[in-house]
Amino acid sequence: MRFDIISIFPESFSSYIDSSILKKAREKKLVQISITNPRDFTSDKHHTVDESPYGGGPGMVLKAEPIWRAVLSVLKKKKNDSKKRRIVLFSTRGKKFDQKVARRFSKYEQVILICGRYEGIDERVAEYLADEEISIGDFVLSGGELPALVFLEAVSRHIPGVLGKYESLEEKKGSYPVYTRPEIFEGLVEGKKKKMKVPEALLKGNHRLIDEWRKKYGTFAEK
Repeated sequence: MRFDIISIFPESFSSYIDSSILKKAREKKLVQISITNPRDFTSDKHHTVDESPYGGGPGMVLKAEPIWRAVLSVLKKKKNDSKKRRIVLFSTRGKKFDQKVARRFSKYEQVILICGRYEGIDERVAEYLADEEISIGDFVLSGGELPALVFLEAVSRHIPGVLGKYESLEEKKGSYPVYTRPEIFEGLVEGKKKKMKVPEALLKGNHRLIDEWRKKYGTFAEK
């Protein structure tokens, strides 16, 4: 699967995509990640990508033209069936991102991620270029770079071979409290020493009791 990121801050991605599961996925050639800077598609000597908004208001708005040219350059590099490709714009007004959405996107061959900045992007990008708008939550960030990284990892986890074990998908195994050695750990809690023990149900090796405990204290698991 190929991810193409459109961002005026390409350097903000390198440390994360060069580590952890994304690094391994790239090394296995399961995932391709490419970053395109809209500044490279400007025509003035200052490489201007933003302008003040029509109608007034604070801040600056990313111009449509550099974004448009950047996306078109990506489309020329990989010409595939438009049904196997999706263009996403990150926006606080977008569809809420969750596991179901992540799984849906993992079925595409290519996803182009447009990262906004400042007061947003010229609305014509959302209306005529992007296939859909995505929001990762009810809060505001300075740009789309962090949402893009969240999207990258969440979607990549659903691509066969990216995780070491298919069962590692949290919606398969469920989400529940986990413990490891030592059985008794002593640490400071509110300034006082406290011995913290692993729950008894996890220590007996009884898989029925362990499953019951995990179901009792877990949050979700796919049926």
